[in-house]
Amino acid sequence: MTTPTSKVAVQAQGAPKRFVFVLLENFTLLSFASAIDSLRIANRMSGQTLYEWLITGDADDEGMVSCSSGSRFKVDAPLGELNRDDVVLLCGGSDVQKASTKKLLNWIRREARRGLRLGGLCTAAYTLARAGLLEGKRATIHWENHDSFTEEFDEVDLTKSVFVVDGNRMTTAGGTSSIDLMLKLIADDHGEKLANAVADQLIYSSIRTDQDTQRLSVPTRIGVRHPKLSQVIQMMEANIEEPISPSVLAKDVGMSTRQLERLFRRYLNRSPKRYYMELRLQKARNLLMQTDMTVINVALACGFASPSHFSKCYRAHYDTTPYRERGAQAARLSV
Repeated sequence: MTTPTSKVAVQAQGAPKRFVFVLLENFTLLSFASAIDSLRIANRMSGQTLYEWLITGDADDEGMVSCSSGSRFKVDAPLGELNRDDVVLLCGGSDVQKASTKKLLNWIRREARRGLRLGGLCTAAYTLARAGLLEGKRATIHWENHDSFTEEFDEVDLTKSVFVVDGNRMTTAGGTSSIDLMLKLIADDHGEKLANAVADQLIYSSIRTDQDTQRLSVPTRIGVRHPKLSQVIQMMEANIEEPISPSVLAKDVGMSTRQLERLFRRYLNRSPKRYYMELRLQKARNLLMQTDMTVINVALACGFASPSHFSKCYRAHYDTTPYRERGAQAARLSV
């Protein structure tokens, strides 16, 4: 079928709104495609050109930028001066630190000074923060980058929302959250009816708001629906830097330490202490891979009193030392 069964009546005023998609090297294709296709469908369902778009980026000599799956995209134009009414959406992905080049940061700052509305999809909130454009703002980023972002940009009010709009700054958590942001923008511009029609075309049956969080609930994540187990795990995740002893955790949920041990063994096949250690080491690995923090500071941020103990635990779990992990990451990014 090439035409929608019923168009949505929209009273468009003025020229089409233009979105400028800035592709960062190794950008996430899903986040970009979700956003641009929402605009395309809005045009289709309204029977009008409500939106236009331009693709740009800090491209190579051939005018190409690669996404994280390896496919290459040719930009429409190099980075240049935009129209004052343009909406700029940076499309981030893996290795966003490396992709946030000096050239790109300077360009973003210049366009921000001209008053343009700027957004970051997936990990591109990092780029906005690096450019100093999220200071004092609420924002979000993919949950995997949450710990490293918090350590580096304490002036940003980072949330775990699917997307955040704070004034003329917008951020999303990645993946399909681009759809949620675009549906909000479409609804703001042309009404809920058109936004709902776009969602229907995308087979997107559960539209999320900025009040929705990006990660699955603890019971869904671990595949276990036990309220006290979920409560303990939430306490562990919220207290990585200063771990709580199993006895205190047990007492806080009205159990004995032995009962807590049996609960973890039964449902997760490991002790509370082991599970807590794995959470701390997972955060440590994220910080090693995504920040320039020293190994000592990473250890302290994850509740380890000494670098030697941290290194011993890290090697036992990941079969490498924190120093080698950091070195391997640096070598990979330098390629």
